[in-house]
Amino acid sequence: MKNKKLFLLPLIMLGIVSCQNDNMLEPISGENPEVSALSKARLSNTLAAFFGNNIDLNNLANYSNQEIPSHIIRGNSTYMNPVTDAGATLGRVLFYDKNLSSNNTVSCASCHKQELAFGDDNIASQGVNGQTERHSMRLINTRFSDESRFFWDKRASSLKEQTSIPIKDHIEMGFSGTNGDPSFNDLIIKLAALPYYQELFTKAYGNSEINEDKIQSALSQFVLSITSFDSKYDQGRAQALSDFSPLNNFTEEENLGKNLFMKIPVLSFLVTGNRISGGLGCAACHQIPELSMEPNSGNNGIINKINGNGIDISVTRAPSLRDLVNSNGRSNGPMMHSAVITTLEGVVDHYNNVPKNTQNTNLDTRLAGVKSLRVTEKEKKAIVAFLKTLSGKNVYVDKKWSNPFINQ
Repeated sequence: MKNKKLFLLPLIMLGIVSCQNDNMLEPISGENPEVSALSKARLSNTLAAFFGNNIDLNNLANYSNQEIPSHIIRGNSTYMNPVTDAGATLGRVLFYDKNLSSNNTVSCASCHKQELAFGDDNIASQGVNGQTERHSMRLINTRFSDESRFFWDKRASSLKEQTSIPIKDHIEMGFSGTNGDPSFNDLIIKLAALPYYQELFTKAYGNSEINEDKIQSALSQFVLSITSFDSKYDQGRAQALSDFSPLNNFTEEENLGKNLFMKIPVLSFLVTGNRISGGLGCAACHQIPELSMEPNSGNNGIINKINGNGIDISVTRAPSLRDLVNSNGRSNGPMMHSAVITTLEGVVDHYNNVPKNTQNTNLDTRLAGVKSLRVTEKEKKAIVAFLKTLSGKNVYVDKKWSNPFINQ
């Protein structure tokens, strides 16, 4: 009899503890239907308070199995951090959450706006302690490139590494651990106190523990999932035999622009490198059909800084040329690291006569050997017409890449 009483005592205590914790969230489990249903109801109420119907952990958006055109062949491999629906969903919340800044005013999306192809219409982006030194890159098709390094100067070896650098920056998001800033560990403690992250991390990783590696992985999965392949160019390229074939859905002007973009220029070295025929050679650095940056590219001749002080020759990276403008032809913000060019025509003008500043010891060799491309007005219009065919529509409006918060 004594043994039976002793056996029942832990069960009684367990019942008391369970009753006392009825308001705690439990990870969703299929083992006990009653517990599972109760957990789902509590979870639904908790998430709905922050996200409304924007996130449903029982019906996740498709991030991991999106349709990719067969002509897209390049990619900086994601096998070490494959995109999952749960991971990218968590990444979406982190991307839009202003709690990731020290004063709750800045999120990743503050500088990378969906309506601008995840770019910025400001010259410099506003951080918690000032403005950024460079213009914010658009985040379109980041995974479809031979280039695996990130930032304008390639200082991050991977997208995963890149994701936490702005968070740790004193100016941008303020968890630097220096200059009186809180540390990244303080951010982890802060996120752990937010009720929605318990279930989002559990859904993505099997437990609710939060650490930097998990934050990096989720953020990079979300960014890797942002794709734009519904452009006029992609529709035509899907029906063509090769990158060099004319596209049946293009106008004569657009096909001329594509040919100029792809073909190398023929130079007259008797006239110190002026173009006499051929194309403009754009594809040597901006690889077709992804329109991504070739990894061994040098500086493009733009060396000014936003603040006007000194020069910056370390910039050798650029985002995809897709969605420079939206489908209506409106610019998605200024271009180049210093936001010095605001129109596609201005881009063509720059490359027509690239400045050969003697201080620029990092100028791309393919640009250094050309004095002038001698682009005609007809060619300029054709190149601009081609660049406009690279813009899609879905990336600007797809809910899975939108702000999930109802009050942020």
